[in-house]
Amino acid sequence: MGFGSYDESEQQQQTATDDEDVEAVNVHENAHEGEMTFESDASTDELVSQLGAMKDRDDD
Repeated sequence: MGFGSYDESEQQQQTATDDEDVEAVNVHENAHEGEMTFESDASTDELVSQLGAMKDRDDD
């Protein structure tokens, strides 16, 4: 077989034999809504300063 050759039998449409046994996936099964809070002794300015320092380290 040369470049780009393929076995046409592999290209036939493949179907599941037991479609009735397949269960649907519920992507929202473990979804949670809520909020998160935390307390910090640092001021907003201190936190922004720390964030800037972290970004500067990432740029290096």
